[in-house]
Amino acid sequence: MLAASTVLLASCAQPPRADDTAATSAAVTAAVASPDRPAAETQRDNARKPADLMLFSGIKPGDRVVDLMPGGGYFTRIFSKTVGPSGHVYAFVPEEFLKIAPKSLAAAQGIPNDAYANVTVVSQPLADLSVGAPVDAVWTSDNYHDVYGFVGAAAAAQLDAAVYRALKPGGVFIVVDHVAIAGTSDTSAHTLHRIDPETVKQQVLAAGFKLEAESDVLRNPQDPHDAPVSGPAVRGPAGQFATMIRRTGGHTDQFVLKFRKPG
Repeated sequence: MLAASTVLLASCAQPPRADDTAATSAAVTAAVASPDRPAAETQRDNARKPADLMLFSGIKPGDRVVDLMPGGGYFTRIFSKTVGPSGHVYAFVPEEFLKIAPKSLAAAQGIPNDAYANVTVVSQPLADLSVGAPVDAVWTSDNYHDVYGFVGAAAAAQLDAAVYRALKPGGVFIVVDHVAIAGTSDTSAHTLHRIDPETVKQQVLAAGFKLEAESDVLRNPQDPHDAPVSGPAVRGPAGQFATMIRRTGGHTDQFVLKFRKPG
């Protein structure tokens, strides 16, 4: 069942049957607990709340999932174990990011191995996202701001349209990102690696999605929203917060949005 920190906003899909929910919960639990996961990743679980986020997403055994901008594969590996051999995971590295983050493709290519044989790495332009057949879910964690801030607002809108086309009717688009001060996306996305959640909502809804639910599992009221997510700490309260995050292994204030393609 969904965590208590979830706010349902629309009834866009039939609720899962109890036996399906139990099977998904068991698969997620096993995926997070998998001994195949690198220790450096499992040590971050308290801050990243992967089980809560997975149950919120509804990703289940047998699903086809696109992990947009997978980084080192933290969630890619969890998706792989959750969907199992009857499902598939596509680690999508945008071609536009090969200049911004030159090592991103190599990092993604290091994910598939015998333990994660159902993972395929894909690199295409953002607007051309496609894996050959419709998918059940597209996920991006802490990266939407990079598209918006480093490639452009228009590119983010094109990505949303591509995600819509890539999904099955009824498929979900999960967006997790660092909260920016309201109305500051145009500057914060580039300088602080943050974005106003209202900016994301406006763009994704314009692509045809319905906002189904939000989760506050990663909210942090102590975050002043003007602290850079990465890079050298700055002076003042923002710098103190950035230092606290690094020392405690905590997390920024993050929004979690679940959009659904009607169908």
